[in-house]
Amino acid sequence: MAKEELLTLEGHIDEVLPDGRFRVKLDNDHEIIAYTAGKMRRFRIRSVAGDRVHVEMTPYDLSKGRIIFRERTPGSGPTGGAGGGKRGKFRR
Repeated sequence: MAKEELLTLEGHIDEVLPDGRFRVKLDNDHEIIAYTAGKMRRFRIRSVAGDRVHVEMTPYDLSKGRIIFRERTPGSGPTGGAGGGKRGKFRR
């Protein structure tokens, strides 16, 4: 049986909730609860309130979704911001 088509929408993170979930306000003014996709967790891509994100949703439940992409914002890259660009102080 084939997978159903997923909807991909854009929005921004309004609130960071416990247990790795986020309240996302979509561009069409709907609010959903979304979690971070596995690849974003694997590569430690952090999301904070105010970030623009792409959300994947199933047509069966339009109140939940999965964040699949966080758009880059100026100053948040490896050379800008508070990180300094070096991984010398990185701990597991």
